Amino acid sequence: MATLLYRLGRFSFRRRRLTLAAWVIALALLGLGASRLSEPTTDAFSIPGTESSQALGVIADKFGGPTDAASARVVFTVPGDATLTGATQKAAIGQTVTALTGVPQVTAVTDPFVAGTVSPDQRTAYATVDYSVPATDISVADREKLLSAGTAATAAGIGVEFSGDVTKTPAQGHAAEALGIIVAALVLLITFGSLVAAGLPLLTAVVGVAAGMLGIQIATGFFDLSSSTPALATMLGLAVGIDYALFVVSRYRQELAAGRAGEEAAARATSTAGSAVVFAGLTVIIALVALAVTGIPFLTAVGVAAAGTVAVAVLITLSFVPAILGFANRRILPKRQRGPAPQPSRSGKRPFGERWARGVLRHRVLALLLPLGVITLVALPTLDLRLALPDDGTAARESTQRKAYDQLAEGFGAGFNGPLLVVVEAGPGAAGATAERVRATIGALDDVVMVTDAALNRAGDTALLTVIPASAPASEATKDLVHEIREHTVADATVSVTGATAVDIDVSDRLTGALVPYLAIVVGLAFVLLMLIFRSILVPIKATIGFLLSVGAAFGALVFVFQQGHLADLIGLPSSGPIVSVIPIFLIGILFGLAMDYEVFLVTRTREEYVHGTAPNDAVVTSMRQGARVVTAAALIMMSVFAGFILADDAVIKMLGYGLAFGVAVDAFLVRMTIVPATLSLLGRSAWWLPRWLDRVLPNVDVEGERLTKRLADAEEDPGEWQPAAAAG
Repeated sequence: MATLLYRLGRFSFRRRRLTLAAWVIALALLGLGASRLSEPTTDAFSIPGTESSQALGVIADKFGGPTDAASARVVFTVPGDATLTGATQKAAIGQTVTALTGVPQVTAVTDPFVAGTVSPDQRTAYATVDYSVPATDISVADREKLLSAGTAATAAGIGVEFSGDVTKTPAQGHAAEALGIIVAALVLLITFGSLVAAGLPLLTAVVGVAAGMLGIQIATGFFDLSSSTPALATMLGLAVGIDYALFVVSRYRQELAAGRAGEEAAARATSTAGSAVVFAGLTVIIALVALAVTGIPFLTAVGVAAAGTVAVAVLITLSFVPAILGFANRRILPKRQRGPAPQPSRSGKRPFGERWARGVLRHRVLALLLPLGVITLVALPTLDLRLALPDDGTAARESTQRKAYDQLAEGFGAGFNGPLLVVVEAGPGAAGATAERVRATIGALDDVVMVTDAALNRAGDTALLTVIPASAPASEATKDLVHEIREHTVADATVSVTGATAVDIDVSDRLTGALVPYLAIVVGLAFVLLMLIFRSILVPIKATIGFLLSVGAAFGALVFVFQQGHLADLIGLPSSGPIVSVIPIFLIGILFGLAMDYEVFLVTRTREEYVHGTAPNDAVVTSMRQGARVVTAAALIMMSVFAGFILADDAVIKMLGYGLAFGVAVDAFLVRMTIVPATLSLLGRSAWWLPRWLDRVLPNVDVEGERLTKRLADAEEDPGEWQPAAAAG
């Protein structure tokens, strides 16, 4: 592999104008495809094959109408001792209902006083607004018309709030992205001391994200993608794009400092650091594509889309970066190092990485045990982990959705915001009598406030009951109630539970059940990949254990802040509650891939020194001397990019940004830069042990470039022996 990448780096550097033109054409084609094929994303969470999903299909088939049509609730409240039943209040609400019927795409509006949706204390009421199209087909202008329809009621002193999928506006992440890029630019400038060197990784990352986003827009024309997909792909694309380019640029500068010409330096940097980038990228891609094993379509689509963005980042690093290095050449170095006789550093101190490594090796037992204790302490809140999908109850307290949610809960009970739909299927004409028996059974259960009369379809073979729980939608009591209803069987009939709350419970259960097999597949595949890279048994085991430590710390930090509410004001968290169900599986997949970035970059360099004859401890010191500064910069960049997304409105992106920022900090500074060198020192030569039979079976991918180095050395002694330039074409 190192030889192939050597040739690619040399070709891209030499034919830089051709390489640049190829990428410009590729971006133009992607842009053309995106303009023609892109479709809206969706916020819907469903899993084919679950009871709630199948029951929704029955409702659509037996009762007619699209099950994904949008709806909204308009909640009316009065302050003090006033009620909504006064003549003035009733007239104002009537005018509002009339105005709502004139909103585009609206098919029906219920009058609270006709439908009986007034609270017992007559201080809260609501109107239901039904649309003919999904929420994604409702324009911003039509959404604004809905929100402005309550003018008559507000003029009469009535509070008007709105809830439902129609009222939600797409989250804007531009501020988060910009903040991450600004911090990344400062870190790169401090690391390299050159504007050109600092700007190059940013440029390549932006190009990669642009290509990834255009690809995702094209994909929306063929697949249903979650609305979180673009933000997730942008987050990952920026982080890995900057980091991968940083690895290659750093190695290029080292090769220039060693006296090599620009073309040769770019080729060697691409062959060595580029090899680490390929395998680091593969671990991220494996972790994301492996989301397909969950059997959850929206999760699979998000994983594949994000993996595509990472793959683009790898390709750009291997071809576009060497081409840009060809344009920059020695301007990538600080001014004092650009001359024919570079000025040495005026400081006589050893580099920080070397001093840190020697300190860790000197106190290797303490360097191993102390971080383990800290990580264990941070991970303890994970024992209290609770999962649920976000709803209006987790929205910002000042938002109209959250106000409507709280007002309905106060007026009608906590469970009113999470009604359950019970579908009863029986023989022709038998659904009515069967539904009454089911209604009596459910009504006698604990945590049930009310069960409505059955609604029958025309054939009389299907009935629909609405159950109002006593507990909030995301509570364990409501979850237990859903499972209890499902456990009851009725002779000659099928009873199913669905509705938004039941769908959320099914999604959360499926995600929880998928965690263990997903983790096993990801860890297993990555273990084999790392064994190929390092030609070792113990190093991949160590890498996997280190990853599990980082994941535990990230989970603990998430529970501590987002679920338990500690430090919530510090990050602008509107409210605390259960962790979003998709977060654990996303966090495991993404953090695993990113953790392997640092493992591959640092330990590959350690093995590179070891296979070239350096003693184990000296190999660790050399690797840290060359790589600690780069890994520190890379970690700070990833942390800043992820932390910027804490400002996002989307609950998934907000939690994921925080969890990844914290997880990367723990993994880079405690695990990879402290625990890893201490462990390698304790293991010594045995760290690189591999059974002979396995060594013969495994293909040698030559990540360290050992064979390439030998061939280049032979070529320097006998130029006719091998001509890499000619081979590059």
